[in-house]
Amino acid sequence: MTSPAQVLAANLLSQLVANGVDHIFLAPGARSQALAIAAGQLAEAGHVQLHVRLDERSMAFQAMGIGLSSGFPAALITTSGTAVANLHPAVLEAYHAGVPMILLTADRPAELRGVGANQTTNQVGIFGQAVTECIDVPAPSEQDSQDQLQKLATELALNSIATAVNQPGPVQLNLCFREPLSSAEPNAAGIFESIIDEELDTTSGIAVVERDPDHDLDHEHDEDCAHLHQIEAPLSEPDSVIDLSLKTVVIAGDGGYLARWYTTGLPLLAEPSSGVRGLPEAVAGYLWLLDQRTDLVQEVEQVLVFGKPTLSRQIQALLKKPGLRILTDPGRHGVFNPTGTGQPLGDDIEFVGEPDRAWLKAWQTAGSDLLAEQPQATSENGVTRRQLVEAVYSAARKTTPLVLGASRLIREADRWAPLKERTVFANRGLAGIDGTIATATGIAMTHSGAKVRVLLGDLTLLHDASSLVIDPIDANLNIQLVVGNDGGGTIFEGLEVAKNLPRDAFEKLFRTPQRVNLELLAGAYGWLYQRVSSKEDLELALKSTGHLLIDVALV
Repeated sequence: MTSPAQVLAANLLSQLVANGVDHIFLAPGARSQALAIAAGQLAEAGHVQLHVRLDERSMAFQAMGIGLSSGFPAALITTSGTAVANLHPAVLEAYHAGVPMILLTADRPAELRGVGANQTTNQVGIFGQAVTECIDVPAPSEQDSQDQLQKLATELALNSIATAVNQPGPVQLNLCFREPLSSAEPNAAGIFESIIDEELDTTSGIAVVERDPDHDLDHEHDEDCAHLHQIEAPLSEPDSVIDLSLKTVVIAGDGGYLARWYTTGLPLLAEPSSGVRGLPEAVAGYLWLLDQRTDLVQEVEQVLVFGKPTLSRQIQALLKKPGLRILTDPGRHGVFNPTGTGQPLGDDIEFVGEPDRAWLKAWQTAGSDLLAEQPQATSENGVTRRQLVEAVYSAARKTTPLVLGASRLIREADRWAPLKERTVFANRGLAGIDGTIATATGIAMTHSGAKVRVLLGDLTLLHDASSLVIDPIDANLNIQLVVGNDGGGTIFEGLEVAKNLPRDAFEKLFRTPQRVNLELLAGAYGWLYQRVSSKEDLELALKSTGHLLIDVALV
């Protein structure tokens, strides 16, 4: 007997895979068994990569890492109940960072809601506004024909992909299933092959999202810049006018790679994950400059903001300067306008005036001079944060993914990372420490053979320890976890609270000192381990390959 649940599941997953979804993540459960069977059939036939995970929270961040790196969604399968709730942290991050994901959350049918049925809660709207679309799909029944279920599955799949890509963020299909929950037929692999053979993606009349296999995050919105070539002879009044004769500074936060089209001749203050830190206009040592060169800061008349710059208080202080003209590009993060005084850049932009080259030179000279004045601390009993950042960046290459964990070390990178082109990723949508290892694992899945390095703190590592589990399909991934170990949350020492509390209270409430044996932790999950306490040992360890945890003693 063929289960209606299996018919819908097989057609849905086949359409998703036929239209570009390369990765499916599965956390096993009873209510989602039809989806699991279909995913297994597709994977066995070699049509998709299937990743089976125990921890839905970790699984979701891995899927998000794929979307962050590739710009195209992975699909996630969960059973009902708390399994769905465990996706929430990654869903929030993906929503605020504009990262595509497709959530396939299995559910009880409508008649079992609100009556105490096992593993049943209200999954419709569980993510609130953190999904760009939530569709509650009624349970298929015996009264539904195979053609009806096939048509429904096609519409759901194509709509989900188009929405996730065109309005970057998570899409939820809440799929209700009644018993019988699964059957051996139909085989999803056979349906997939029929779709390809019949070329339904070009003849159905439904808009299909084409995936670009050469997708490059730094250029994923290059088409959005096409209007720049039209400004020579505008047909109507421009949406935005940028007066380059004003003393202008460009700020590029996370995902601010579109700044490359606007920054020529202007001082560029680029965060590590902006994608433009290696441009010729980038200013070294800009954090010290913003603190100490008030003469230059007071002259700023206009700021162009790209991406989401949230790493430093210095940048936020600059944006609050009275009378400042602020133009912002929403980017994949959405609107960034914490001061309430910014104006969004429109689709049609006109440039007037010319930038003053002396202005750019003044910023770059001042920043470089201030950076050169910073003491190069050394120690025989550990590695300084500056040495750690410089060593990791030196070991990386242009296309070698580098993932920066939230909290203190990404801010250290903002200070010390050289102005070189690097492929840097970070979870800056909500900037939480959770899911860092999982996100990096997802990024590694889209960079076959590349050495992916993750620079993170000890608490960030411990918060995501369950993501150290190595699935056999991921055994060949080349990931280094470079852990700056200072025994707790030292980032809080730079906040006001450190001065307002007695030391013992501060230690307990904020610093959360830890004494976990990272060597035993790494060994338990099958990772190699190296403890380093000098710059030379660190540089040597960074040349290693495979699943490696490098425990760096910080001073």
